[in-house]
Amino acid sequence: MVTLIIIGVLVLLVLWFISVQRNLVNRDEMCKNSLSQIGVQQSSRWDALTAIAELVKSYNEHEYKTLKDIIAMRKTVNGGSTTADVEGQEKAIQSTIAQINAVAEQYPALKANENYKTAMESVNTYENQVRMSRMVYNDSVTLYNRIIRQVPSNIVAGLLHFETREYLEVPQEKTAMPSMKI
Repeated sequence: MVTLIIIGVLVLLVLWFISVQRNLVNRDEMCKNSLSQIGVQQSSRWDALTAIAELVKSYNEHEYKTLKDIIAMRKTVNGGSTTADVEGQEKAIQSTIAQINAVAEQYPALKANENYKTAMESVNTYENQVRMSRMVYNDSVTLYNRIIRQVPSNIVAGLLHFETREYLEVPQEKTAMPSMKI
């Protein structure tokens, strides 16, 4: 009878261990997937920015070359990337957008171009999608990190070498209240 109780307890412990491991793997994969989705959205933004660079070409070759050089810094973000990779790409994209805005200010006819307007709308759409993907990633990391840190699942996480993930940070310049001056 005692043997059966011991065997029963061991079976329950093994089943619990397997359940926690599966949950950890599931959450880890969700983090990787959501990070990869950010890469997909950033890639779409790069494509829209490349289209704008082609439009700029007809206005000024120097600005076109500058934009193409910035766009050449493009790197792929996927599930194996780090948060630093994502942030680096975000900075490169923001730099490109700032450069495009400067060119557009110099050439009013460019801003009036229908293709330019459509491409900029696409950039804004992808920007919103990246924002949402970043939120999904951070939510996934929260759930994953919580499992890793809570007792008793932290025991299984430690034994299987699951480690907490970093959150994507909000760029400092986006946390300040924008100027409302007209």
